[in-house]
Amino acid sequence: MTRPLQTTQRLEVVDALRGYALLAIVLLHNLEHYNLFLPLEPLPLWLQAIDRQVWDLLFFLFAGKAYATFSLLFGFSFYIQFRNAEKRGTDFRARFAWRMVLLALFAQLHALFYNGDILLLYAVVGLALIPVCRLKDRTVCLIALFLLLQPVEWGRALYAVIDADYLPVSNRYLPYFQRAQEATAHGGFFEVLRSNIGDGQMYSNIWQVENGRLFQTAALFMFGMLLGRRRYFIRSETSVRFWKRTLKYAAIAFVPLYVLKTFTAELTGPALSVPYRTAVSSYANFAFMAVLVSGFTLLWFRKERGYSWQKLLIPYGRMSLTNYIGQSIIGVTVYYGFGLGMYRYAGATTSAAIALLIVAVQLMFSRWWLARHKQGPLEFLWRKGTWI
Repeated sequence: MTRPLQTTQRLEVVDALRGYALLAIVLLHNLEHYNLFLPLEPLPLWLQAIDRQVWDLLFFLFAGKAYATFSLLFGFSFYIQFRNAEKRGTDFRARFAWRMVLLALFAQLHALFYNGDILLLYAVVGLALIPVCRLKDRTVCLIALFLLLQPVEWGRALYAVIDADYLPVSNRYLPYFQRAQEATAHGGFFEVLRSNIGDGQMYSNIWQVENGRLFQTAALFMFGMLLGRRRYFIRSETSVRFWKRTLKYAAIAFVPLYVLKTFTAELTGPALSVPYRTAVSSYANFAFMAVLVSGFTLLWFRKERGYSWQKLLIPYGRMSLTNYIGQSIIGVTVYYGFGLGMYRYAGATTSAAIALLIVAVQLMFSRWWLARHKQGPLEFLWRKGTWI
């Protein structure tokens, strides 16, 4: 563990931030028992009270924000690859399209085990970066802002105002979810694989579209690309000033958005509540994500190479694809019926402890692996496949 990591030309703050986002994702996945929402065996009342506090705190901090941070950094990584290819005189756009095909294949591997995969969405939405990658910063920013506003949801809300009989259809994912949950709770290993590749993927991707992630993900990819163009992850007076402004205005914006999301959705009536809640929740999560990202980056900039707890996350972030798929395989083995069946016994506190144990094991493995290799195993395969 004391052996130095293999060096690469990477921004360590981005790797640390990616590791931080992945840690938060693992925490949430464990609290959700990897999408297995069934009642627990009776727990002591004192533990139930602690579980409620742990659940509320972690979901307030990370739900919708960890995924958003991951998406932002995906767009940043695209910019780095595009810029490096340009320096070599190569047009990266066709290669990136092929890279998204490969990511879709990784998504199929991941979806076999866990029915909450997000990689397929990334592979599809990532293609939106190709037509905008050579546009001016202002144009890309305007497109991203338009997508972030959730135009389809406001279109549905406007139609509901015009047509009093209109009722937005939602929860199309429920039949797939119910069948997938039955398989993951009581099915054998191969039954779970069969369910996940069918019902699981339908459930996961329909849920993401219905909850506004299609447009939000595209916007975050573009914002991440702009962060790379403007060099905001490189310490300078300009970047520090940018992150301080971002922290200030995002914190101010989050408060009214959180109030609107939490306390006023039911006042709009059933026809408006679905698009309203989807759009406003998206805005609130984006604002809080900006608070977390700017706060993390400013803390990093206070030190020459970040605080020690931030640097600890660098190998975890450098192997994000390997660790993202790996934590799902470990997690479903812990919680699903074909494995330890911990979905029946693990409340939020126990699940959070299991999550931290998974992260610790993966972090040690990442540290060990990157002392001997420049990339994680799946990252290596992805890069080789990209340039095949």
